[in-house]
Amino acid sequence: MSQPSPIRRLVQNFFQGLIILAPIAITAWAVVSLFNFIDGILPNLITMLFGPDMLGYPGRVTGLGFLLVIVVVILVGYISSTFIVSKLVELFDKILERTPGVRIIYSTVRDFFEAFAGNKRRFDRAVLVSIESPGVWRVGFITNEELSEFGLSDHIAVYVPHSYAFSGVVYLVPKDRVRVLSDVAPADAMKFAISGGVTEIDDEGGEPVESASEPLAPTGKTTA
Repeated sequence: MSQPSPIRRLVQNFFQGLIILAPIAITAWAVVSLFNFIDGILPNLITMLFGPDMLGYPGRVTGLGFLLVIVVVILVGYISSTFIVSKLVELFDKILERTPGVRIIYSTVRDFFEAFAGNKRRFDRAVLVSIESPGVWRVGFITNEELSEFGLSDHIAVYVPHSYAFSGVVYLVPKDRVRVLSDVAPADAMKFAISGGVTEIDDEGGEPVESASEPLAPTGKTTA
């Protein structure tokens, strides 16, 4: 068997190194960019209110702005549970909900964050959904099981993420075309879908879905 040429071996080594370094570099860039953005909020705010220092630069201690933002977010989350503050939050929420133009942006962003981290988490039930034809499945997440307002009481809403993109599609499908992935953690299912099926599912799995609806069947079993 002939040995690969030096040029081919060089190309193989290049792509092997790229596979190793690219995820590390992109992750580091994303983390550093996010940190710098949050850390720059405080100096930018001080500059806007009081102006720059004698040298024309905003006073800045690296990490202080980031720490302050984290503390403020935690503090807001803590005091929001009190009766008075919760009522103020509800009032502010209603005002924004009724403001033309602002309502669309505010409600969309709010629902997005609540879907991942709020009390109304939606991406915590991974499923397989058959859309195009029988035997062909997509990984998705149940986002709404009550669609009677659309005249589809026997359907549910399933969000299907796109691979290698921060986007996806919502399908309204019959309940008998959905299988609950009770042995796969939602995070693993999301990584599997976004990576195009490249990411391996954790052998230990995740916590099983505790409240699967009756019309939905676990993987390997379908409803009649």
